[in-house]
Amino acid sequence: MQLLRSGLIAVVALGVAVSAQAQQVSEVQVSAMVDALRMVAPQTDTPNDGLYSRWQVKGDIIPDWSRRCTGNELTPTQFENSPETARAIVSCILKRELQQQFSATNNNETASVSRVACWWLTGNQTGCDSGPQAAYVQKVLGSYQEARSRQSAPSPSPSPSPSPSPSPSPSPSPSPSPSPSP
Repeated sequence: MQLLRSGLIAVVALGVAVSAQAQQVSEVQVSAMVDALRMVAPQTDTPNDGLYSRWQVKGDIIPDWSRRCTGNELTPTQFENSPETARAIVSCILKRELQQQFSATNNNETASVSRVACWWLTGNQTGCDSGPQAAYVQKVLGSYQEARSRQSAPSPSPSPSPSPSPSPSPSPSPSPSPSPSP
């Protein structure tokens, strides 16, 4: 009996540990990260700068990312010309990266977002503790938190349109009484 109880406790403890490790990144978190990186992306206004879409993705990575996420290799121009496809690919890649960082940080959302922002900028999850890299990571983190608060805020219920105030019913006017006939 003691062995059975110990085994059951071990299984429950293992299940809790595994579930903590296996927390999945939500679509809300992915969407907030996608929006944050888009909001802080530098818009260079320089033609042919090698960066594509509103997320300013390097052209040399687009064929690989598109193949991984859609099964079809896209050129940078195809990626640039389809905002919906670009967003889907960026979302796919960021979901993967956020999931890896949630695992690496024991599900610490702030640390995970910061590490993904550093990776997006430099290609490494760490090393953005000072200088312009740290400023960039802080901007991404702030934009992420704003996006999360917008997404989790309850949408305002439509305000009821004022109903017209009832107009007073006209009082029936007394009808003339019939006069007696002679």
